[in-house]
Amino acid sequence: MIRQGAKLVESAQDILEELNLAKHSNVGWHQSVNVPDQAALHGPLLHALGHDPVSLDALSARTGFDTATLQIQLLELELAGAVARLPGGLFQRLACT
Repeated sequence: MIRQGAKLVESAQDILEELNLAKHSNVGWHQSVNVPDQAALHGPLLHALGHDPVSLDALSARTGFDTATLQIQLLELELAGAVARLPGGLFQRLACT
């Protein structure tokens, strides 16, 4: 596997560096992730989520966003702690947002 380009991963920092998400190698991983700004957190997607679990298809219908855009924005919101991914492909806005 190493001959095919596999790398040893010992921490989350190793993954962030490989994905070019780390700003500096000496900064902790939690400080390196690009967290969405307040406008993104309170944008149309978060409003469309409401507080009840909702599917990706329902979010697409509510927002008009394509699946790829929704997946990216949902992941950013999930990493920021604003959204939870639930079993069954559902997403839910967290109470703290």
